[in-house]
Parts: sequence; C-alpha cells; structure tokens
Amino acid sequence: MKNLFVILIMSIFISCSGQEKKKETQTASTPTVEDAWKVKLTPEQYEVLREKGTERPFTGKYWKHFEKGIYVCAACKNPLFTSDAKFDSDCGWPSFDQAIKGSVKYTTDNSFGMERIEVTCAKCGGHLGHVFDDGPAETTGKRFCTNSVSIQFIPAKQ
Repeated sequence: MKNLFVILIMSIFISCSGQEKKKETQTASTPTVEDAWKVKLTPEQYEVLREKGTERPFTGKYWKHFEKGIYVCAACKNPLFTSDAKFDSDCGWPSFDQAIKGSVKYTTDNSFGMERIEVTCAKCGGHLGHVFDDGPAETTGKRFCTNSVSIQFIPAKQ
C-alpha cells in the first residue's frame, strides 16, 4: 500500500512538472506583438517607434522636405500630418504646427530630467516625438518635433 501511495505521488508530480514544461515551451515559441514589429520595421524605426528613441538631428529624410502631400505613421500608415502644417523650425527634425484631428495621443514625459509632452500614433502607439509651445504664433503656436523614421511621406496626386 505504501508503494502505491509513493507511485501515485510521483505520477502526480511528474504529470504537473510536465505540464509546466509544456506551458514554458508554448510561451517561449509564441510570437509576440513586439516580434511582429521587429520584422515589419527597420532597426532604426523599431528603436524610435517602439522603444521611444530619437534620431540624430539634421539627419532625417524629412527634415528639409516640403513637397505637397500627407505624412503617415511609418508603422501602421495612420495619417498624422498634412504638408500644409509643416514648417522649417531649424531644430533638426521635421516640424509641424498641428496634427490631423484624432491621429495622435499626448502623454507627459518626465524622462531625462525634463517635462515634455510625448506624441504617439493614436492607432498603433508608436513614438513620433514631442510637442512644444514654441511653434509659429500666427498658427497654433505648437511645434510637433517629429522623427523622420517614424513617418512616411505620401505625395499629393498631381
């Protein structure tokens, strides 16, 4: 009887530990949302959009870009800014005085000992940059300081 009890306890223990290993294996091999972003985005886009990085100033593709069209999120293609809202702020990043209504979300960012307002894509949550109150006074007074790698330009149809 004692042997039967020991065998029963051992089988329960082995069965339970086998289930845990099965769960660990399933979890480890299940792709995550971030894995999908890593496949879809370039390493630089991933660093900015998903890890809240910043590209170096005066290096981005859209810093001195002034064609007519629309700027969309590089990750999910959500329309963010029109070319009519773009202006030359000389800050080293693309600047806009307003976003398309409902296209972005705002969050207080206290990183690096500063208080700023972070701007993210309302659709996918990708980090776009920050908004400041030093934009053109004749329009909104806002400056959306945006990373070029976080946006994509779609030219207006001719």
